[in-house]
Amino acid sequence: MRCATKFHSVALFFCQKRVTLQGIMKRISQRDIARQLGINVSTVSRALRGLDGVSEELKQQIEQLAEAGGYKPNPFAVSLRYDTTRTIGVVVPDVAYNHNAHIVKSIEAEARKAGYMCIITDSNDQSENERNSVEMLVNMHVDGIIICLSQDTTDFSYLLKLKKARFPLVLFDRTADIGISSVVINDVALAYEATSYLIESGARGIAFLGGPNQMKQNADRKHGYLEALRQHDMPIRTELVKCRYISFNSGLADTLDLLSLPEPPEAIFATHGLLAVSALQAIRSRGLRVPDDIALIAYMSDWVSEMAHPRISFVKQNLKEMGVKAFRLLHDQMNGDDSVQHVVVSAHLELRDSTKKTIV
Repeated sequence: MRCATKFHSVALFFCQKRVTLQGIMKRISQRDIARQLGINVSTVSRALRGLDGVSEELKQQIEQLAEAGGYKPNPFAVSLRYDTTRTIGVVVPDVAYNHNAHIVKSIEAEARKAGYMCIITDSNDQSENERNSVEMLVNMHVDGIIICLSQDTTDFSYLLKLKKARFPLVLFDRTADIGISSVVINDVALAYEATSYLIESGARGIAFLGGPNQMKQNADRKHGYLEALRQHDMPIRTELVKCRYISFNSGLADTLDLLSLPEPPEAIFATHGLLAVSALQAIRSRGLRVPDDIALIAYMSDWVSEMAHPRISFVKQNLKEMGVKAFRLLHDQMNGDDSVQHVVVSAHLELRDSTKKTIV
């Protein structure tokens, strides 16, 4: 008997829970309210949106029924009515890469403040995936797209078609000179500063470890590196300039090639965190020490620098600011601003243990 009573109590508990959950799942709609009050759905809609044309008494009745029934506006219906989904797309080469993740997090936080949701896609650093991602997002009727280009993107025709159609677009970090708003750091100036520091620290052979030449970001960083060599009357040795696909393996292979030269470099300037970490491993594999035998400066995140041994001197970028500015540019476009704007956010050189103190 006790067992049966216990079973009945448990069954009653789940029955009550089921009713409660069903109540949550089945919220009252504008049509339900209109039916209960014997009025038009348009009248309910006007009252709930605070528009004129509804008496105060009726408005109160509508609002009371809506609150009691847990009424919530249907976002899909709203998007159809106002031709906006309140969503934006974000395309990045590798969402798991710490650098990209911080920027995406900032974009999402800023978008949420403005009442937008983000759909984030990963191109896996391939132009075809990037193009497919953009096409998918457009087909989903997002209100705009923020993109960090893949390192092998050379055909921008699909972006230019969207630009011509006045579809809101913003490029960030990896961009292109194609007349689309962008958010970057001053890569030329920072590469110049990093290379100059290595020269002024006594290094006489400085290698450049970078990505593909077609990347604007890589071209700008290489330009700053070369300009620093020229300004300091340093010879430009083409064998010290490595520009290939950014990956751990390519960085490892290129650094080993550099260390095998008859006159190996005394310092390396790496344009990506993966290349810096792989360079550090290659240097250690040859029994060399950083910075005593070879100095190292790179573009990377703070925590990667701190985890490395020795800690790597790096170009510190304001990733939060980059994300905020990227969304704000997009938001301006979504509100009708057709101007093309190029925003440069702050960055500076952070010196750690992988570089010698200035000695000249």
